[in-house]
Amino acid sequence: MFSVLRNATYRRLFAAQIVALIGTGLLTVALGLLAYDLAGGNAGAVLGTALTIKMLAYVGLAPVINALLARWPKKPVLVGADLVRAAMALSLPFITETWQIYVVIFLLQSASATFTPAFQSLIPTVLPDERDYTRALSLSRLAYDMEALASPALAAVLLTVMSYNNLFLGTVAGFLFSAAMVAMSVLPRVPAAEAPQATLWHRTTLGARIFWRNRRLRSLLALNLVVAAPTALVLVNTVVYVRDVLQGPDTDLALALACFGVGSMAIALSAPPLLERLGERTVMLTGAAVVPLVLAGAVAISWTAPRSGWWLLLTLWFIMGAANSTILTPSSRLLREASTEDTRAYVFTAQFSLSHACYILAYPLAGWVGAVAGLGWAAAGLTIVAMIGSAGAFLSWPRHDAAGTGHRAGEEQDSGQPAPQ
Repeated sequence: MFSVLRNATYRRLFAAQIVALIGTGLLTVALGLLAYDLAGGNAGAVLGTALTIKMLAYVGLAPVINALLARWPKKPVLVGADLVRAAMALSLPFITETWQIYVVIFLLQSASATFTPAFQSLIPTVLPDERDYTRALSLSRLAYDMEALASPALAAVLLTVMSYNNLFLGTVAGFLFSAAMVAMSVLPRVPAAEAPQATLWHRTTLGARIFWRNRRLRSLLALNLVVAAPTALVLVNTVVYVRDVLQGPDTDLALALACFGVGSMAIALSAPPLLERLGERTVMLTGAAVVPLVLAGAVAISWTAPRSGWWLLLTLWFIMGAANSTILTPSSRLLREASTEDTRAYVFTAQFSLSHACYILAYPLAGWVGAVAGLGWAAAGLTIVAMIGSAGAFLSWPRHDAAGTGHRAGEEQDSGQPAPQ
């Protein structure tokens, strides 16, 4: 897996990703403490609003920004987005009102909506060999999981010697390091992403149209819903399971979240040989079949709270993390295969936007239904959401799937050119 790091360009980009992720993790911790300082007991509402703003920026702005910047070289786009993120993070310690948090988060996440799809769509060009690209996807998944474990621990250590406001400086440093690594990299030239006469609307909707015309990507749309359900349950309600249902201490919360991350990491490490042996369809649909079953187990814990509930919870969270990773790790392979160099940025942006749209449904279902009707009903609702996504994925993905790109499978492709009038 680590052999891809011999590629100097990818090595720098991967280093940029890791440090930026750590900085983002520090931002998450510091932002929660800032919200509590400003809003006290209403900090949860402030963070919930900020999270909603983040998702709306991802869903609504990413396709538009990509369409506007499609013909720009990748390097200034990536460096510029990192500099904007650094500037926004630097302004957070000086905030005195909650509405200022919302403005800064909107601008910061708009820059992230610019950076992330552009970065992801660049990697297939840097690593054109399919095996190398699969290894890079596993490393990327591993980096996300390690950040989820390492950033809170690092923040806890730093908070023993400094105030939380200084954590924002770590976020600034992470984004500046990312910008420096991108600036130092020799990036391959990516062709212009569309014809000059294409309208803004055509460019904005191009990725979504390619998704709709490709059966494997339609299946990926449904799989995004499958992934959102357990992720929302874990991020929003693990603390409720640990403290209210199982009557556990605070340390159990960290252990439960760690089990989810370790399960994801286990699949990320084993993904390259699995995908080579079984292919994307078998691996990803296996995860889609497992997730509803595990969520049903979470429903059982919610309503029965068995004596062995703690160990059952850890087991379910581990399996849930592994099942999610079987879907997330190979997903970029589908995007790469279903696009050409001139449409790749649009396809990756569409996935970025559409996948985050699923969380606009999943997060409120996990949080609001859990608060009003109880944890069991929230888990049951998310189980139904996962079942619907899983059924859609199985029905959309051709049983006898061609082992290549969408156009080799005989599916219509969108070249990015405007349709003749």
